[in-house]
Amino acid sequence: MLTYKTAGESHGKGIAALIDGFPAGVPLDSDFIDSELRRRQGGSGRGGRQAIEADRAEILTGVLRGQSMGSPILLWVKNKDYKLESMPELVRPRPGHGDLAGSIKFGRGIRPILERSSARETAGRVAAGALARLLLREIGIEALGYVTGIGSVEMNPDESLFDGGANKARTVRDASPIYSLRPDLDPKAETEIAEAREKGDTLGGIVEVRVFNVPFGLGTHAQWSAKLDGRVAGAVAAIQAIKGVEIGDGFNLARVPGSEAHDEIFWDESARDSRSLGFVRPSNRAGGLEAGMTNSRPIVVRAAMKPIPTLRKPLRSVDLQTKDPVEASFERSDVCAISAASVVVENVVAFEIAAAVVEKFGGDSLEEIKDRIDLFQRSAAKRLEN
Repeated sequence: MLTYKTAGESHGKGIAALIDGFPAGVPLDSDFIDSELRRRQGGSGRGGRQAIEADRAEILTGVLRGQSMGSPILLWVKNKDYKLESMPELVRPRPGHGDLAGSIKFGRGIRPILERSSARETAGRVAAGALARLLLREIGIEALGYVTGIGSVEMNPDESLFDGGANKARTVRDASPIYSLRPDLDPKAETEIAEAREKGDTLGGIVEVRVFNVPFGLGTHAQWSAKLDGRVAGAVAAIQAIKGVEIGDGFNLARVPGSEAHDEIFWDESARDSRSLGFVRPSNRAGGLEAGMTNSRPIVVRAAMKPIPTLRKPLRSVDLQTKDPVEASFERSDVCAISAASVVVENVVAFEIAAAVVEKFGGDSLEEIKDRIDLFQRSAAKRLEN
């Protein structure tokens, strides 16, 4: 099994990600991992912390001569802003954060809770996801994340951008200060962020991730805990500030009849040698997943991020010591981190897809996985001839 865990605190020495079950023989492109960490720090609406940190991942274990060894890989993202021992304790919990629940659960105050529950932890998840994408890259699978909404500004993309895969859309996204696919709406979104900043408020938004060139059969219908849509949705929902997850058309499917909800199936002889095995569909309302399994269409995942709970104009709270009404604590924070969230969701989804690839095609090495994918494609095509 391909798994990972993170460790570290917001103002601690750094953030670590330990990846286990990663196959041998994958070229470990540290520049790519670092580029994803830089993207996570970017986007309009970010706070002062991003000017301090210059994130890069050091690969401490599991690499030999530039390739994975098949042993656990430890990634380390060092914090420049290390001052954990000198940070003051807080007594005014922030609504929307883990301050109150965590301090009551562990009985050690707010500081230990906010240090670990901080979105700084997602540096480890981005590093792990970027590592997983190096494996996906070797087998032709691509993930692309982007912003589709900020506050009241809807920024849904033109579907023609995805013709042929991710390349055209990635070019547009990488030129956007918002990480959107709607450059015509970027100024409107930036204005909304600026207005929130002026008011001492914060904004959330919507992000979407698409994964291209996925074969049939990742995940399974056989057990609820192994269904890939459940695993993807759970991983995304576990990201800080994410409060809603959709697969494909998600909640919109509840508003239409079945005749408008499902993706009809057709045969295209010219696509027989592709990962679709010749089965094509004019729509992708299911988001590439049916009964917990991939159906060869692009995987589409959408996530809703709530506004950041640390406001410069604080909400009302209660002093934990005196129980008097107070304003919630404020620590340096972002106004809007939806651009960064798109990077986190993209890499978290990519890790789950990579884990499903290792599970389906097994193998201790990249070469073995490639051989088993080819064997699966040939065997499936042959069965269809009978």
